[in-house]
Amino acid sequence: MKVLGIESSCDETAAAIVTDQKEILGECVLTQLEHKIYGGVVPEIAARSHLEHIDEILEETFKKANLKPSDVDAIAASAGPGLIGGVVIGVMAAKSLALALNKPFIAVNHLEGHALAARLTSDVAYPYLLLLVSGGHCQILIVRGVGDFERLGTTIDDAAGEAFDKVAKMLNLGYPGGPIIEKMAALGDENRFVLPRPLANSGDCNLSFSGLKTAVRKIIEAYSPDNKIEHAILRKRDVADICASFQLAATESLTHKLQKAINIFKQKCPQGKDLVVSGGVAANTYLRQHLQDLADKEGLVFSAPPIRFCTDNGVMIAWAGMERALKGLYNDLDFKPRPRWPLDANAPKAAGAGGVKA
Repeated sequence: MKVLGIESSCDETAAAIVTDQKEILGECVLTQLEHKIYGGVVPEIAARSHLEHIDEILEETFKKANLKPSDVDAIAASAGPGLIGGVVIGVMAAKSLALALNKPFIAVNHLEGHALAARLTSDVAYPYLLLLVSGGHCQILIVRGVGDFERLGTTIDDAAGEAFDKVAKMLNLGYPGGPIIEKMAALGDENRFVLPRPLANSGDCNLSFSGLKTAVRKIIEAYSPDNKIEHAILRKRDVADICASFQLAATESLTHKLQKAINIFKQKCPQGKDLVVSGGVAANTYLRQHLQDLADKEGLVFSAPPIRFCTDNGVMIAWAGMERALKGLYNDLDFKPRPRWPLDANAPKAAGAGGVKA
């Protein structure tokens, strides 16, 4: 069985074709670089770029797979959550193909794409504990199956990736912030600056990064003659030490709450053996090592998608579509794209009589 997946929820226009044998037959992704000058993604510009490039991305994906559109068995698209302009474009492209080819349409929750990605590249069995950490989302979940998620914790303000981006912006390091901060942190002293671990004593698995971001801002302002961040005078060493200290604080905040979640997971799912991390921040090798250490200590198997599949991509949407297709979870063509779509909300049901099916 072959499924085409389309991703357009933020600033990547991507597509991929995967099989039920976990083969990636073809993939193509275009990252929008035009947002760098703004220090973040501009929704209108992102939507326009998706519209301009979606056709060529699909054409290149089929070319790499050496397939015709009619060769696929179903068409999946990231249908939310995300920037609604981009989401609409990907969903409409998928619906158009489904209608023209008389193939099933599958609306994939973008977060489920991240959540299931490790099952494509690693031997991960249900149930497993998931840390989903990206620029827009930060959640700890028990994954019991397709569309079956229990949220144990979430961020109450900024996501971890958003905090990385904003700290990088304060330090004039550019966008996106995650890779730049990790690179600078490798040169710094992570113990030079004392930073908070927000909600460390809350007793639950929820996370917060807003206070950590503010604490970094106050450190930078201390290097300014008038306490204005834009006038701060920082040496390269100072910047590296701030990055290292921030990365340590963010990582320890995540692992501390994940430790609590592991205890809950073991009680609720004693048969569960896997700890998985996914999302854009999962590309951070420093975080991966700390999660590996935590998993080893707790007797769990640690898994993460390859780094290139941590950021938004068509492969994860195609694979989530495949898992849904194997269960007959298709969607009607009147499915409405969603700017918000909690992962632990009720999963869409299989298509009714009006759904397009193979």
